[in-house]
Amino acid sequence: MIRCNINVSKVDKQYLYEGKTGKFLEVTLLESKGGPDKYGNDGFIVQGVTKEARDRGERGPIIGSWKHSTKAPRPQGHPTGGTQPVADDLF
Repeated sequence: MIRCNINVSKVDKQYLYEGKTGKFLEVTLLESKGGPDKYGNDGFIVQGVTKEARDRGERGPIIGSWKHSTKAPRPQGHPTGGTQPVADDLF
């Protein structure tokens, strides 16, 4: 299980979008390259932006953090056999 904390005051409302069943917020969970931080968080949460915004070089704001729960074992590697990208690989 992964537990997330999102600071909703950092959410950029212009990138919320309307779907068939309500209003949505796209997020991406990225692993911290250096391992867990001093609070035990394994990574951070970035708000998604539109393709047009990405093409202009815009990035979504960091809106929170996440950590693997101690109730479930931490998964090893990516389900496809590769490794998951870390934040520095994506930016």
